[in-house]
Amino acid sequence: MASAPVRVRFCPSPTGNPHVGLVRTALFNWAYARRHQGTLVFRIEDTDAARDSEESYEQLLDAMRWLGFDWDEGPEVGGPHAPYRQSQRMDIYRDVAQKLLDGGYAYHCYCSAEELDERREAARAAGRPSGYDGHCRELTPEQVAAYEAEGRKPIVRFRMPDTTITFDDLVRGELTFTPENVPDYGIVRANGAPLYTLVNPVDDALMDITHVLRGEDLLSSTPRQIALYGALIELGVAKAVPRFGHLPYVMGEGNKKLSKRDPQASLNLYREQGFLPEGLLNYLSLLGWSLSADRDVFSIEEMVAAFDLKDVNPNPARFDLKKCEAINGDHIRMLDAKEFAARCEPWLRAPFAPWAPEDFDEAKWAAIAPHAQTRLRVLSEITANVDFLFLPEPVFDEASWNKAMKEGSDALLRTAREKLEAADWSSAESLKEAVLAAGEAHGLKLGKAQAPVRVAVTGRTVGLPLFESLEILGKEKTLARVDAALAKLAA
Repeated sequence: MASAPVRVRFCPSPTGNPHVGLVRTALFNWAYARRHQGTLVFRIEDTDAARDSEESYEQLLDAMRWLGFDWDEGPEVGGPHAPYRQSQRMDIYRDVAQKLLDGGYAYHCYCSAEELDERREAARAAGRPSGYDGHCRELTPEQVAAYEAEGRKPIVRFRMPDTTITFDDLVRGELTFTPENVPDYGIVRANGAPLYTLVNPVDDALMDITHVLRGEDLLSSTPRQIALYGALIELGVAKAVPRFGHLPYVMGEGNKKLSKRDPQASLNLYREQGFLPEGLLNYLSLLGWSLSADRDVFSIEEMVAAFDLKDVNPNPARFDLKKCEAINGDHIRMLDAKEFAARCEPWLRAPFAPWAPEDFDEAKWAAIAPHAQTRLRVLSEITANVDFLFLPEPVFDEASWNKAMKEGSDALLRTAREKLEAADWSSAESLKEAVLAAGEAHGLKLGKAQAPVRVAVTGRTVGLPLFESLEILGKEKTLARVDAALAKLAA
């Protein structure tokens, strides 16, 4: 019998900025759907009115588009299971909750928060599991009437079966949960609002989701959902239980799970710094998966072609910013020259660029771009690398100035100026020979000789290839900056 077509879902909550752990989950779901010619359902968990916002919702859609994740069903696309925002599906959840109550799969629980805390403490003190103790499972009509007379508003609890639950996790293998470790749990609040524990399984059932790929932090809720699926199947709401795969934690500093509050977790930060979507996704794919043991850099198409859940490592994966930057730099160098120039465009204009718009020179940018492409790790670095071309004078970093301008630098600069004035300015090699000759006249190798020239002209000790930079800047501006540096030294 042929297996059902793959249907996976990505269902974030629109709270705050999207974070890289969320992106990694979206990536694995998207890659799995594309690898199996399946369907990616993009669903929005916006049932928490106190925390959800329309701004975050728009940011989620924008992030998905920027990353290149096309979805087959969901907001802006539609589909046979619309609507795809849970806030617009409340009638569905109320109907299913009532069916669970009517069928005896769920019950009203009148326990107050204080009573629950008191009983949990007593259970812990006695060495027993501290989950819900089933106090309201079999209330008599008289007990219900008494609670109602007190004005208590009940929540709805799902009645967990008294059986061991075992399932084959697609990442972790066979897992078993015993009844004492999975107590009855709430599915509807006292105010009638449905909880995540109800709405996600119901939507997965109604949308025919075949594979649930999500973070390891949700593993403890899986036996609950499997039991709920059993009830939904018996009620005719669900057709089958999906396969589950729990993806490894993404770790940040100090071996702690990377949380939304960690600065390095924000997707917006990486966009602002000029990470390429393909570079960031390449790195995030390595957080729990690999294409091969000896290859870290690959295209998203290559990842999709090779992605298999059996290759996902269940162990926590550490987020390494330096490695992420290095991989992004490799992807920058993989761009063709025209595409690279286009991707840099935002950082060459206001508000990122420190020069006046009229001082930007397209010809100089076109000439310097190939040299910049070989050096960048992130696109935002382009601004500081080329600002010497478009600013009236270089911005001196005092630490760089003090490092380069040693005793005797003034004499070296005067000699370099003479040699450069006589050089052929249509050739970077000729400019190199001029500075080399100046260095030799003062007993210095090229590396030592070019340091004061670089700082005088660009303001920094490191940057793009110096002699190509001088050629593009031009003779007049270069010599004027050397003169300014000599005046600064004299002062």
